[in-house]
Amino acid sequence: MTYDLILAGGGLANGLIAWRLKQQRPELRVLCIEEQTHLGGNHTWSFHEGDLTTEQHQWLQPLVVQRWATYDVHFPQRSRRLNSGYASITSERFAEVIEPALGDALLTGRRITELTPNGVVLDSGERLEARAVIDGRGVQATPHMVLGQQAFLGQLLRLQAPHGLTAPIIMDARVAQSEGYRFVYVLPFSADTLLIEDTHYVDQHSFTSDQLRQHITDYAGAHGWEIAECLREEQGVLPITLAGDFAGFWREAAGQPRSGLRAGLFHCTTGYSLPHAVRLAEWIAAQPTLHSDSLDVGIRAIAQHAWQSQRFYRLLNRMLFLAGRPSNRWQVMQRFYGLSEGLISRFYAGRSTLADKLRVLTGKPPVPVNEAVKAAVRYLPKHYQARHHLPKHNEN
Repeated sequence: MTYDLILAGGGLANGLIAWRLKQQRPELRVLCIEEQTHLGGNHTWSFHEGDLTTEQHQWLQPLVVQRWATYDVHFPQRSRRLNSGYASITSERFAEVIEPALGDALLTGRRITELTPNGVVLDSGERLEARAVIDGRGVQATPHMVLGQQAFLGQLLRLQAPHGLTAPIIMDARVAQSEGYRFVYVLPFSADTLLIEDTHYVDQHSFTSDQLRQHITDYAGAHGWEIAECLREEQGVLPITLAGDFAGFWREAAGQPRSGLRAGLFHCTTGYSLPHAVRLAEWIAAQPTLHSDSLDVGIRAIAQHAWQSQRFYRLLNRMLFLAGRPSNRWQVMQRFYGLSEGLISRFYAGRSTLADKLRVLTGKPPVPVNEAVKAAVRYLPKHYQARHHLPKHNEN
């Protein structure tokens, strides 16, 4: 049997592509292959109301486990509630909704050992052919990107008593800072359950899982929350892009269509990938035919537009990671959250205006001016080259 499309990996991007095709193009022969027993892995994906259109919110709604009208941020010298909607999707809901919808178009518990633009080989030795294969198996190491890391460990906790929160805490930086920018992320899913996530923007992640767990325990204790049990734990490291060679990155693909983080489709400062995944799923569902060559060209064009539109965010990342002491990075974010709600919303949505960019860069900087200037023009810092064994090249 030859499929119209094989989706290698059943994470966020490929899961949404398969689901949208099932809704919009049920006549197509699509197969999604996931190595784990369920789609979605072990994740919580969140997004801001302004990240998506009204139509996108509507078709994504069955996956959403909780919505909030506002969210809070806390820093040593600033706390603020922002009147912007926020929503979350858990991997459990993702699998619960999408797996039955896909039916026999989903193959789980099978590992892909070989992959080409037109076929895959499974660990059983079986080869499956398709007009196109999209590789969505997560971040792949590359010498063509200069990356910082957003390392995190989160625990979904049931408490002994109600926590009293009425809104998520997107960033709480009133915690000890050391190797980089650290904050705690809190999602109140019910009166007595919270997702507490300890997050670090660092050059290289060095904390042990036990240390991150202790941070969560300490944070809960500081707020008077007594933990009854841990319902789920998730852990990961998201890429934070400082600079790179986009053409070199895509030459590595050698004509292989990609999706999600593997295609570089994420907000390079926040790591949020859901809005990109939603837009890609809609684009693929709208294609009259699915062929590997046309998908490769089309997805690369989408990724290139995203890359070019995020040049300013990569500049900010370099200033965050390379200017000033790592333990003082929180000051950059504290200043940012003193700006207008509209600017902050457009930043998360990746739609910052020229006026927004000028406003972010003007005024008293939270890092030394000379170091900020050096970081801004240092496309590929020597110490990053040495640490990551990268070839010398300029960002494009």
